[in-house]
Amino acid sequence: MLRVSTSDLRSAGYREAGAEESARAGRAWWDENAAEYQQEHGADLAGRLIWGPELLDEADARLLGPVDGRDVLEVGAGTADSSAWLRSVGARTVATDISSAMLHRSPDHPDGPPPRLVCDARVLPFADASFDIVFTAYGALPFVADPERVHAEVARVLRPGGRWVFSVTHPVRWAFPDDGGEPGLTVSRSYFNRTPYVETDDSGAVSYSEHHRTIGDRVRELAAAGFRLVDLVEPEWPDDVQRVWGGWSPLRGWLIPGTAIFVSELHN
Repeated sequence: MLRVSTSDLRSAGYREAGAEESARAGRAWWDENAAEYQQEHGADLAGRLIWGPELLDEADARLLGPVDGRDVLEVGAGTADSSAWLRSVGARTVATDISSAMLHRSPDHPDGPPPRLVCDARVLPFADASFDIVFTAYGALPFVADPERVHAEVARVLRPGGRWVFSVTHPVRWAFPDDGGEPGLTVSRSYFNRTPYVETDDSGAVSYSEHHRTIGDRVRELAAAGFRLVDLVEPEWPDDVQRVWGGWSPLRGWLIPGTAIFVSELHN
């Protein structure tokens, strides 16, 4: 799981969480924890687009395809470091996130920060066919109960042939405890159990939720929204990365995948 704070936590476990309560929880949690998240991970994210804790860099991977002169939308942008980097290599970027606190931590840029907009990824405030590329690195999709709405909105705002690239926790990880050590190497849940991980606060309200879908679920979501899967990237853990990022660690990373990156294109 991606959370970093335990403030006001009353209980945690696997239970159902609806679409709207998940959205409310996501907005509130990221607003509250923006500073802490940036302090912990800001150095890894600054000045580039990385796809996950394995630090696969878009400058090397080029999963978005050519970006110079293209209109690019980042959803679940967090601090919009990725959008800022894309601007530096010639893209026209817009960054959106459900959390205003995260976007307000956007980095300085020689040409100013990329345009930023607070919005729910399930309801994008853009005209049809506005962008050539849409992407998110661990943003939006893990935290929504109705990801099909995100895919449908992305398809709507993309131009024909446009590219939609997103990274999420590799679905197989949901079968293992969220632990970077030895306990994280033993299967403890069914991979096919899609019950989300949920935390509640002192009032009993959902304060954090993360939702699981299988690889097959993600492929079917894309197909239903009109996308063609071009590639599915499972980054290997690099030998020179020794630090632990939550449940991601060299011990686990050398044995099981931690990130899945879906590269898709909208049918013409």
